[in-house]
Amino acid sequence: MPDAIYEVDGDRVVPSPIARGPWSPDAQHGGPPAALLARALERADPGPAEFVARLTVELLRPVPLLPLTVETRTLRPGRKVQWLEASLRADGTEVARATALRLRFDPSLALPVLDPEPLAIPPPAEGSPYAIQFPHTEVGFWQAMELRVAAGSFADVGEATIWFRLVVPVVAGEEPTPLQRVAAAADFGNGVSAALERGRYLFINPDLTIYLHRLPVGEWVALEARTHAEAAGVGLAESALHDEQGRIGRSLQSLLVDRL
Repeated sequence: MPDAIYEVDGDRVVPSPIARGPWSPDAQHGGPPAALLARALERADPGPAEFVARLTVELLRPVPLLPLTVETRTLRPGRKVQWLEASLRADGTEVARATALRLRFDPSLALPVLDPEPLAIPPPAEGSPYAIQFPHTEVGFWQAMELRVAAGSFADVGEATIWFRLVVPVVAGEEPTPLQRVAAAADFGNGVSAALERGRYLFINPDLTIYLHRLPVGEWVALEARTHAEAAGVGLAESALHDEQGRIGRSLQSLLVDRL
C-alpha cells in the first residue's frame, strides 16, 4: 500500500493509487479530494478566524488520477468571520472546488455552556472490524481506512454507524489534521447507509457539506448515517459525526439515484 494518498511535486499534487474510487480505475474517490481541499483551506490566509465551521465540497466532474494543482483565494476577509475558496485542476480543467466558512476561535472566552453529552454510540474498541471490497479494483481509498462497525451493516439497506480511522497521511510527510480526518471520512456517508438495495441502484453524490462545532480529538471519526431517496431519483445522505468523546457535527450529501 502507498505511504500516502498524495505526494507534493513542486506546484503539483500527485495522487497515489490509493486515492482511486470504486467506479472507475481512472478516477478518485470523493474522500481524497475533500481532504486535500480541506488542507488547502485551513492553511490559507491565517488569522483569528481559523476554525472551519462549514466545509462544502463540489465534485464538478470525476477527479482523475492525474497530477493536480491547488488554488485558494479569500472571498471575504475578516477577523471573526471569513469565507475562502479552493479549487483543484487537472490539465488546466477545474475538477473540484470547495468553500469554507471560518470563525474566530478564542478559548479565553470561557463561555458558560453546558458540558457536552457523552458518546451515545458504541466506541470503536467495541465495534466489529470491517473491510470494504470491490470486485472491479484491488487498490482504492477504502484501504486507507480502518473501519469498525458500531451499528447496522455496510451491506444492508437502512441506517448504519461506522467508525473510520485514516491510516495513511493525506500528503506524504505530514500528520493528518483533525479537519482532514473528518473530510476524508465524511464522504463515506453515502455508502455507510443506503435507501435501496446495493448492486441494483446507483447513488452519486456531487457534493459534500460538513458542519462542525468542534474538531475531533484522536484518530477515529464515526458516521451515524441515514439515506433518504425519492422515487423520482433524488435523495439525501446525512450523517451525525462523532469522535470518541461525543458529537462533533453533521455532514450532508445530495444524491442522484438511478438504476444500474
